[in-house]
Amino acid sequence: MSNLRRPAVAGLFYPGDAGKLGGLVADLLTKATRASTAPEQGTAPEQKAQQPKALIAPHAGYIYSGHVAARAYVQLTRPETVRRVLLVGPAHRLAFRGISIPAADSFATPLGAVPVDRDAIDTIADLPQVGTLDAAFDGEHCLEVQLPFLQALLAGFHIVPLLVGDATGDEVAAVLERLWGGPETLIVISSDLSHYLDYESARDIDARTSEAICGLRPEAISTHQACGRHPIAGLLTAARRHDLHAEQLDLRNSGDTAGPRDRVVGYGAYAFC
Repeated sequence: MSNLRRPAVAGLFYPGDAGKLGGLVADLLTKATRASTAPEQGTAPEQKAQQPKALIAPHAGYIYSGHVAARAYVQLTRPETVRRVLLVGPAHRLAFRGISIPAADSFATPLGAVPVDRDAIDTIADLPQVGTLDAAFDGEHCLEVQLPFLQALLAGFHIVPLLVGDATGDEVAAVLERLWGGPETLIVISSDLSHYLDYESARDIDARTSEAICGLRPEAISTHQACGRHPIAGLLTAARRHDLHAEQLDLRNSGDTAGPRDRVVGYGAYAFC
């Protein structure tokens, strides 16, 4: 029998009903497409960019960060080419050393189950920073909330779910390098930015974090600037080696979307081509 990991935050971070979830994701993607193609006043419409190798997307409830996450996912101009997604995020619920891989064979959302690429898991299992710690995935939201966007856009794909605990950027980069592949492999880093600052302070620190991401400078990002600082550091390290260019697609916080402005969480969307 297949070892299925059931959704932990369906009905909390996003709708638990398949029809409502599918409709919401489709609406978010439609609005993001319009926003990404609408020219600024006095400029010509931009041509659609090349397919990114990697994305950074936020992982809060969709009411807060869904619009920002969708801006990342609509950059997938050739979704039919993607067959494997390296899904990397920070562990929120369990402290551990290194990078955790799951025991599950598939991860479910209300839209269905997505198979885990066990062959890819086996490829990285010998790395000293990698180990199976299934408990790290219990109740974890950061990877799960990315799945409905991927399910809406991709077909016949597998995921490599990776939760990062206390690990260096080089350790994360080594895993990414092992599984880098070609256009069939997409990397998605799940991370929010600053947490629980006032609105203006968050805007300031998130702007500096965004500059560091676009400049491929992981050393300029602290854990206080992004909960996924270690996964981001790994991507930026690998991006430098592969001569990727990073682009900021959206940068907002919960004070801009659906929350008060005295304690906000920052959200950014980025593409790496």
